[in-house]
Amino acid sequence: MRPPVAHHPRTRALRDRPRLHAPAPGWSIDADVVVVGSGVAGLTAALRCEAAGLTTVVVTKARLDDGSTRWAQGGIAAALGEGDTPEQHLDDTLVAGAGLCDEEAVRILVTEGPDAVRRLIATGAHFDESTDGGLELTREGGHHRRRIAHAGGDATGAEISRALVEAVRARGMRTVENALVLDLLTDADGRTAGVTLHVMGEGQHDGVGAVHAPAVVLATGGMGQVFSATTNPAVSTGDGVALALRAGAEVSDLEFVQFHPTVLFLGPDAEGQQPLVSEAVRGEGAHLVDADGVRFMQGQHELAELAPRDIVAKGIMRRMREQDAEHMYLDARHFGAEMWEHRFPTILAACRAHGIDPVTEPVPVAPAAHYASGGVRTDSHGRTTVPGLYACGEVACTGVHGANRLASNSLLEGLVYAERIAADIARAGNTLHARVPQPLPVTERPAYPLLPPEARFAVQRIMSRGAGVLRSEDSLSEAADRLHRLHADARDALDENGKTAEPGVDTWEATNLLCVARVLVASAQRREETRGCHWREDRPERDDTTWRRHIVVRLNPDRSLAAHTTDTTDFPPTLPQAQEQ
Repeated sequence: MRPPVAHHPRTRALRDRPRLHAPAPGWSIDADVVVVGSGVAGLTAALRCEAAGLTTVVVTKARLDDGSTRWAQGGIAAALGEGDTPEQHLDDTLVAGAGLCDEEAVRILVTEGPDAVRRLIATGAHFDESTDGGLELTREGGHHRRRIAHAGGDATGAEISRALVEAVRARGMRTVENALVLDLLTDADGRTAGVTLHVMGEGQHDGVGAVHAPAVVLATGGMGQVFSATTNPAVSTGDGVALALRAGAEVSDLEFVQFHPTVLFLGPDAEGQQPLVSEAVRGEGAHLVDADGVRFMQGQHELAELAPRDIVAKGIMRRMREQDAEHMYLDARHFGAEMWEHRFPTILAACRAHGIDPVTEPVPVAPAAHYASGGVRTDSHGRTTVPGLYACGEVACTGVHGANRLASNSLLEGLVYAERIAADIARAGNTLHARVPQPLPVTERPAYPLLPPEARFAVQRIMSRGAGVLRSEDSLSEAADRLHRLHADARDALDENGKTAEPGVDTWEATNLLCVARVLVASAQRREETRGCHWREDRPERDDTTWRRHIVVRLNPDRSLAAHTTDTTDFPPTLPQAQEQ
């Protein structure tokens, strides 16, 4: 006979998992599935779960259309054009991923992708069409074919977001907006039982509450705000990765942060979200030049300006160092006003708002943090190492992106893997309906030390200086030491006084950023090579003999980090527990 729950070893282990210091939930909602995030991944998963007859609740940090998806300019990649094939798309993705892609995960992406895009169109998304009525496709970096479908010229993400939000509202699906997710709820057997969250001001509820559900889908987006300059919106503070770590899930490959090569340069001290100049501008023929007008990417790669993003970002940084320059230029004056206004109206408006007219002058650009290729480790159905917890979109590491994401594969990955998650949850639908979650009491878990709000900026400066585009053993060691001091100060205050900073949105976000920053730096220190978007100045060569491996990290109950490496043949992971609902 099983011992009473209070004494069960598994229960004690779960009660040892740290949680954010927060008030106990004052209200709750019951559901079959809770989806956290409202980008392409989250809303697609929610719509498919709802269509399968599952009671689904969507929780999102701001408004439904305020996530990262709406900022995507270039488009969505899929083999939809004449002469293009999934196999060619697969080849381009594997090359960009620098030896760390999981080939089966990529094959799923490229073979299921075209139909997934067609279903997105059927949902209501309108893509730009050519004169013959077919999709107007363009090229981006790393692609050997025109396979990027776009909308509104350079407003693809906004159109996808619009269509999915309208579909969710048309179904009358329950949503909780302006809600920061806090921690995962689990039952006595270690299965997912929902999430706690804090609704900020304008939401349906006030304060801390809970959604009780036996399936949780994390679709919280990225962690770009861990750096001072990023293309990510302010809400991208790594909340999903931090939640998964505290819950005991594994994360993988967090060192591979893609820096977009062409971000509008607003000055050396610019912080926060920076305007993106889409790769599609180069896909249509814009040139990267230095202050003398020299095209410096020629000869560095067969695709020149359209090489994979890590290669272009490194090319820009090298030229900047050679010339002691703060930025390079993107020259598309030959487009003319009509093309700029028709094809890239959003970028044109952003440039002009900052006093630059790309019709008549080159655009100053420099790399900035853009996309996390790593994240919460999943299998091919989006299942994590915690039973009942799923992840998709930028928060997840499916094995698709490897060491460097191929341009415009992110929207497709969110779409395809969200559909696979919904199908997996639907297969267990009867079991979900029968299982009423009985979460363990939140307050019995130890609190995770909170950082004061101003620590957010300290984390960003540390990361930009020590773990940005250029990294070295010295810079990473200094970053690790400074991050450890921030964590240790908060931990000591908690251990001595039972309390650190006051619970609140600013402190929770700063704490989440520190959590993911520590894992990123630890992984970057461990990977002693240069691969994809991980560039070690002191280890400039790629080392397939030693480092064609994934770095997997989990958070111990005592808040320390545990890391190990796993061979590429062990990705995606085998998750026997997570396969049971």
